[in-house]
Amino acid sequence: MSKIMRAQIIALILMPLLASAARLKDIVDIEGVRQNQLVGYGLVVGLAGTGDKQTTVFANQSLTNMLQRMGVAVSPTAILVKNTAAVMVTATLPPFAQPGTRIDVTVAAIGDAANLQGGILILTSLRGADAQVYAVAQGAVVTGGFSAGRGGATQTVNHPTVGRAPNAATVERAAPSVEPKTVARLQLREPDFTTSARIVEAVNKRFGSEAKPAAHAENSGLVSVTIPAEYATRTSEFIAELETLSVEPDRAAKVIINERTGTIVLGKEVRISPVAIMHGTLNVEVQTVSAVSQPLPQSQGTTQVVQQDKVSATQEKSRNVVLKQGATVEELVRALAAIGSTPRDVIAILQSLRAAGALEAEIEVI
Repeated sequence: MSKIMRAQIIALILMPLLASAARLKDIVDIEGVRQNQLVGYGLVVGLAGTGDKQTTVFANQSLTNMLQRMGVAVSPTAILVKNTAAVMVTATLPPFAQPGTRIDVTVAAIGDAANLQGGILILTSLRGADAQVYAVAQGAVVTGGFSAGRGGATQTVNHPTVGRAPNAATVERAAPSVEPKTVARLQLREPDFTTSARIVEAVNKRFGSEAKPAAHAENSGLVSVTIPAEYATRTSEFIAELETLSVEPDRAAKVIINERTGTIVLGKEVRISPVAIMHGTLNVEVQTVSAVSQPLPQSQGTTQVVQQDKVSATQEKSRNVVLKQGATVEELVRALAAIGSTPRDVIAILQSLRAAGALEAEIEVI
């Protein structure tokens, strides 16, 4: 194993060791304060012949309907417009977004348009899950890529059939967010009983007392906090102070393995029992060699090609690692790197340690 490879593995394992207390706003969400997804169907015009073809019926139908609302009557089967593309428009409505707020939208072709570069999104209504219109979008589409060429000689950079329209949508209806009034309910992004108990302790230390606690854990993923009387008319200020509290989240001991790339990540919670590791490699090689059989001079024989199979097996000597009581993850990795273990070897050894009960952690393969 190269020095660079060893350094990469050790760095990946030491990264979780640097974890410290996190702000409350980084590990919880406030119930009712959430984003909402919006979606709409629209048209992008102004394309340089890279729009939908005649076979995309709904694009022509949509263009016909739009022209009809503008007083232009035309049959959808009588038009052939290559500069128009039917698209789906998506956006994220921030919590408490007020009418007039500008947000970005993402535009994606749904027909057979080849490129949205240089197009303009025509006025499109964006609806939420309740079918209500919360924003309208219109503006230039930026693809961040291009496609050029003709015939068999073409060059494509990035993904030209998807683009963004910055600040193209205007919010028309207030976001359906609910501001806490008397109780703020904190939803843990990674439910854990220990973490919720630590949150309760931190909140009570700042806003409550033993006689009158301000917070209590309802379960591993939800903590209820009673808003103090002095903040009854200043809920936003209370939430702002609540979010700045520091809490050290607890995490289950876990080993993450990406077998496709050979990446291994272990947290500081991983414990290793005293164990001896012997790891060797057995290589079996099968070769087929072609040999020519030449007949004697003036004989009646013919030249023949004979296939000969050779099988060889080599086995490396076992490499030994002994870990004593209290061994750390760093010591394990340094020992494996010292004997020349590759990432694949480390993955196999970790799986064997887990099967033997010497690795007190959950192994997750991604």
